[in-house]
Amino acid sequence: MTPYLITPLLLVGSNVLMTFAWYGHLKAPSWPMWLAIVISWGIAFFEYCLAVPANRLGYGTFTGQQLKVMQEVITLAVFAVFSVAFLGETLRWNFLAAGACLVAAVVFIFLPVE
Repeated sequence: MTPYLITPLLLVGSNVLMTFAWYGHLKAPSWPMWLAIVISWGIAFFEYCLAVPANRLGYGTFTGQQLKVMQEVITLAVFAVFSVAFLGETLRWNFLAAGACLVAAVVFIFLPVE
């Protein structure tokens, strides 16, 4: 599989896991803090098992700057779905405007430099 395809797919998977690691415990406020931390660390291990290969396989096809901006846009998209589907929040105009700014960042980072 080409880095053009595998890199974003691995980044999506890693962001899904990291979103649950960082925010999933918000649905369980009765958990003691130590338990939320341990469970989050456990999930984050698997997130790293996807993020590290994504960046290593993608680097060279993409620059480090392109990888980072791609990751940020994926993070925002994954979190938008998570916040609505899992946390029951509403997407507001300012979240969507911030997303549009990040999409613009992707356009700029992938423009040819010469």
